[in-house]
Amino acid sequence: MADPTRKKPALQVIREGNPAKRPVTEGVRVPSAELSEPDWTDTFADVPGDQGPVNARCREVASREWQRVVPVLEFTAGIGTVDTATLTDYCVCVARIDQCEREISTNGILMQGERGWQKNGATTIVGQYRTQLSRYIGELGLSPSARGRLTPPDDLGGDDDGIFD
Repeated sequence: MADPTRKKPALQVIREGNPAKRPVTEGVRVPSAELSEPDWTDTFADVPGDQGPVNARCREVASREWQRVVPVLEFTAGIGTVDTATLTDYCVCVARIDQCEREISTNGILMQGERGWQKNGATTIVGQYRTQLSRYIGELGLSPSARGRLTPPDDLGGDDDGIFD
C-alpha cells in the first residue's frame, strides 16, 4: 500500500493524470557537487584489544559502499554536499550490519547466558540497523520503487522535447 502522506513525484502525476487539477510541483533542486569520502577512522576509531580488526573491517566496508553508491547517486539524483551526512549514515549502517552478521555467524543466533539460552544481542541490533537502512534506501532512491520518486538533475544531457521522450 502506498504511503498516503508521501506525495507522488511530478512525472507520475503527469503520467497518471491529474483529475483534481492541483498544481504539479517539480521539487527542490540541490546544486550538484563532487562529494569527498569521509575519514572513516573518525567514525570507526582504532580500539585496543579485540575491536581493532572489527573496526578496520567496518572502515573497509563503509569505504567500499561509499565508492559504490556515490557515483551512481551523483549521476541519477544529483546529490549535493547537504547529503553528505545522510550518505555517511547510510554507509555506517551497511558497515554495522556487516559487523553484526559476522558476530551472528561466529557466535550463533542463540548464546548461553546467565539464565540459559538467550538470543544473541546482535540479532536485535542488526534488525534496528536494517530498519534504518531501509529508510536511507528510500530517501536516497537506492531501490527500484524509490528511484521512481526521484527527480533527476537537469544536466543529464540529451535533448528533451517532451516529458515522455
